[in-house]
Amino acid sequence: MRSCKESLDREVLATRGFKVWARAQEGACPRCGDRMVVQKTVRRHVATLAHGSAEVRETVLVCQRGCRNEDGSLVRRRSERLAQHVPPGGVFGYDVMVHVGLERFLRHRQREEIRRGLEQEYGITLSAGAVSTLARRFLDSLEALHVARAPALKEALQCDGGWPLHADATGEDGRGTLLVVFAGWRRWVLGSFKIPTERADAVLPCLHQVADRFGNPCAVMRDLGKAMIPAAASFVEERGLTIPVLSCHFHFLQDVGKDLLGAGYGRLRETLRQERVRPRLRTLARELGRKLGTDVDRGREALERWKADPGAGHRLPEGRLAGLAVVRGLTQWVLDFRAESTDRRFPFDRPLLDLYDRGLQVGRAVDALLRRPPKDTRVRSALRRLGRALNPLAANEHLARLVHSLRMRAALFDELRGTLQLRSPELGNRAFLEPRLSPQQARTELRDIRRELRKWQRSLRARRPARGPAEDRREAIDLVLDHLDRYGDSLFGHVIPLPARAGGGFRVVDRTNNIEENFFRGMKHGERRRSGRKVLTQDFERLPPAAALVPNLEKPDYLAILCGSLDALPAAFAELDALRRGTERSGRPLHPLAPASLHPVVETASLPAADRRVIRTDAMDQRIRAAAKSRPPRALGVS
Repeated sequence: MRSCKESLDREVLATRGFKVWARAQEGACPRCGDRMVVQKTVRRHVATLAHGSAEVRETVLVCQRGCRNEDGSLVRRRSERLAQHVPPGGVFGYDVMVHVGLERFLRHRQREEIRRGLEQEYGITLSAGAVSTLARRFLDSLEALHVARAPALKEALQCDGGWPLHADATGEDGRGTLLVVFAGWRRWVLGSFKIPTERADAVLPCLHQVADRFGNPCAVMRDLGKAMIPAAASFVEERGLTIPVLSCHFHFLQDVGKDLLGAGYGRLRETLRQERVRPRLRTLARELGRKLGTDVDRGREALERWKADPGAGHRLPEGRLAGLAVVRGLTQWVLDFRAESTDRRFPFDRPLLDLYDRGLQVGRAVDALLRRPPKDTRVRSALRRLGRALNPLAANEHLARLVHSLRMRAALFDELRGTLQLRSPELGNRAFLEPRLSPQQARTELRDIRRELRKWQRSLRARRPARGPAEDRREAIDLVLDHLDRYGDSLFGHVIPLPARAGGGFRVVDRTNNIEENFFRGMKHGERRRSGRKVLTQDFERLPPAAALVPNLEKPDYLAILCGSLDALPAAFAELDALRRGTERSGRPLHPLAPASLHPVVETASLPAADRRVIRTDAMDQRIRAAAKSRPPRALGVS
């Protein structure tokens, strides 16, 4: 059955190779008004999703007087109907280009997956290089269409009463820095730029370019990075705006937590590494697993019975198999310390403190079990070995003082987190994203949070020890108060009054920059899916910035303004190309199709990709070696 189906598919696809005659529309020369005559007939093989593969014989007309365009080329007329489906001189149609672009940058397919899908579903065969070329052309066309529709997109944003600007940058291993500017309420990517490094002088021109195209924002939401703070301040000042510049609550908490806990947590990590607590526990668990051998399932059953028996007391079950299984379970319980975490990362999670807590608890449990030691010598030996592995946690006084300090600082951090009602970074926009909350309710919650923060700040000043031995607590409180003094004013101001043209009232800006964080997380997840690499250094260096515009195509309101629907995107690209060809031939400027030039950006990266292509050449090697051999060696620094 399969062979018959494949044979039938081949026969059906074979019928798509037909011949088409395409003739340019008759008419007078736009230059002199004389008639157009046939110059030549061009044979082309083209392929589109809608029509399959075909051989096209296109008749090209020229002015019989030989008139030329502003750029010096002959005045030609080609088939407009053909150009609506396939770019002039191209092989693959606009619909093929859109298909490849969406598969590559929206669904993150590999080139072979895209090639195989096109061949199996449409009978179109592409090389791997053609897939890459079409993907790049798709991004170029999408960026040009995004710029061409900027006036309509700007009008939609103004109808909303403005747009809050969310800006953030990402990269991989310090390279391939990608800056993305979001319209917060619409969740549109308005601008995407490759910058050498995340510096204020590189970020600022990008913010100006987005504002020039889409209008001034009504607020700015940024993180606490050394580049974003001065860039946002300069942007607002240079444009003469009186809008709030807001600090992301999540980044504020993250900054406080790292300053508050970072140094001590690092010392805790190093101490645990020196004591070799985890390596010893892992070794013990593996050895006990080998001793249980094929009876491991019976051992698990014995562990389940021991857990469920409240009358067992503080003693191990009888028998070697059950005893070893319980000791192995206690060891694994300590090693499973990350189960206490919530995958929110440091400083919101402190897994090493959970390891310390579990180690102390099991250490005390081992002491209790050894009061009535098991009769089996191997079980007794394993239990004592577990106690010795955990003993450094209880015996190390320096470690105990360090953990005590960390607990005090973590309690302060958790108080601040609870006061800001940001107990989870994932819920950072709860008051502003849940449909059940009206803007009035969101504004009320913000007012309550601000009042509670001021109240907690006053209580913190009252709790600050003025003198005495509590130096660590005093330093921790001073650190938190310093962050609140520096960033407190930018933590609030999210309520934005709307102009009359937008219906009046107000809207609320997100408290966090999580839309950018989630966007970058999704982009990197997709690139890892496509490349199979965990570290995306090369991928982000080669990724065009326009790739960040592709997720906009999943937004119905953006798509409706851009082209109406995804099915209409190929036609929009064809129309854009036709307009571009007309402006190029007439000598008129390409605005608004061509992206506006940025202000000059100084290259600040130490070894960007463009420079590596220059210096990684044989000519560079030979030039340096020749210069080095031209003089005898001498001491460096001596003239």
